[in-house]
Amino acid sequence: MTSSPNPVRVAAPKLLGQLLVARGVLPKDDLEKALALQRERKDRIGKILIDLGFISHQDLYSALSEQLGIPRIDAAELRDVPEEAAKLSPGFLKQFLLFPYRVENGTMLLAMADPLDTENIRTVERLVGRRVEVRLATEAEILKALELSFGPEEPPEAEGAGTEGGAGAGDVAAADIEQLRDLASEAPVIRWVNQLIGRALERRASDIHVEPFEKEFRIRYRIDGVLYEVQPPPRELRAAVTSRIKLMAKLNIAEQRLPQDGRIPIRVLGRELDLRVSTLPTLYGESVVMRLLDRSASERFALSTLGFPDAFLEKMEYYLGLPHGLFLVTGPTGSGKSTTLYGSLRKLNTPDRKIITIEDPVEYQLSGVNQIHVNPQIGLTFAAGLRHILRQDPDVIMVGEIRDMETAEIAMRSALTGHLVFSTLHTNDAPSAVTRLTDMGVEHYLVCSSVVAVLAQRLVRVLCEQCKQERSMEAEDLRKQGWPVEESAVTVWRAVGCPHCGQTGYQGRVGIFEFMEMDDDLRHEVMSRADANALREVARRRGLRSLKEDGWLKVTAGVTTPEEVFRVTQQV
Repeated sequence: MTSSPNPVRVAAPKLLGQLLVARGVLPKDDLEKALALQRERKDRIGKILIDLGFISHQDLYSALSEQLGIPRIDAAELRDVPEEAAKLSPGFLKQFLLFPYRVENGTMLLAMADPLDTENIRTVERLVGRRVEVRLATEAEILKALELSFGPEEPPEAEGAGTEGGAGAGDVAAADIEQLRDLASEAPVIRWVNQLIGRALERRASDIHVEPFEKEFRIRYRIDGVLYEVQPPPRELRAAVTSRIKLMAKLNIAEQRLPQDGRIPIRVLGRELDLRVSTLPTLYGESVVMRLLDRSASERFALSTLGFPDAFLEKMEYYLGLPHGLFLVTGPTGSGKSTTLYGSLRKLNTPDRKIITIEDPVEYQLSGVNQIHVNPQIGLTFAAGLRHILRQDPDVIMVGEIRDMETAEIAMRSALTGHLVFSTLHTNDAPSAVTRLTDMGVEHYLVCSSVVAVLAQRLVRVLCEQCKQERSMEAEDLRKQGWPVEESAVTVWRAVGCPHCGQTGYQGRVGIFEFMEMDDDLRHEVMSRADANALREVARRRGLRSLKEDGWLKVTAGVTTPEEVFRVTQQV
């Protein structure tokens, strides 16, 4: 019996993920994340990689072309549907993302977004009576070619539209949901949103605002506390940008009538970011705000970099060294309260201390600190969480914000029972923090015995060192504005603007502070039920320097401008 010849060994084709890694467009770590998600979703790896934003459609189709041996078609060739394809309706082509574009030697050349859909290939062959040869094209390329050939598809008018009880503006049909998802997953949209986030990081933006209006689609960055308008997306991408952001944040893209909140963990320009996403339905669509939180920023928190004068730094060192007491930081939203608290906790974060925080939300992750995110929907409020924290034997506690009497009383009693407690209040100045607590209903004796110090603060923009210019101002004009000026003329600086600072004239922000220490005189006034003005008078006699006065020191030092300090202190 003759032996059969050795079988020819054919190398197995590379898997799609391996191809993308080999091409250098997909890190191995990202592939592992996508494969883990694939085991849950049971979906194609290419679609998962697109949904996660790890690759673009161009990357995917280029790799598919190599893997399957199917050529990529140049989008410029997708111009006209040949007469031989007349039996293929525009609805059928749009539904299955097909574009027949040429007949060569009796063979119909067919651009497809999914070349593995053999059922549709056989259907086309049966309808046109010809053999079909497949070429690869992206969904966006096929849809654009179909629109150019057949015109945009007119949506049917909703029954009862515009009448009471009819379809609302936020109702989205199932087919429209899929179209939104597909548009949001196209390479141009993914690329534009990624560039939007990357440029925001480069320009040191803290927030990205995406706002639809009747006649415009506005994109703004908040840089150093001030909003700046930037170039909006191309008109053809605008409808998909919001959906792309919602998809990245794992939000319901079909829900356009209710506010939603989510987060996007993302790596941009080599830095790990957490984007807090908030959507809000408006008259002309959903307004989206993304807060950029740099995960590595927590390692850079240091009190010495926040703008504290040397005398204040010494006071901070003293109060951080206390074994117990309540230390309050006050100011409006965006005044840097969280930054000061994180800097304090970082200073205290040593192996011999247990630190627990309860926040809404947890903005930065501090290594070695137990951080709790409040969740009122399940009963985890500041007050409830604080009670449980006390059973965890902490040395230092941080309460994100005191909002009610219950939280205030628990925080104060914690300070009286051997814990160092930090928290924030929304008040304009330091003396007002004490009266705010008593207005909540907290007993005066609790305030006197627990509060050790109150720090009020604001953030002012720092002049760009590359372009700031000196100028002289008359002292009389400055005194009319409330500045403590004694000279006849004062040299200050003005913001100009240059490429280094993005033409803003400023580069970064620094704090101005009002430090009120609770001594016996102030405690006596509190027990006497004195108001904030009386407390301020006593504190000033004890050396209190106001926010405006601390700001003026930074003006004369060339750190910022009088206008900038006035902007943040005019209501104080």
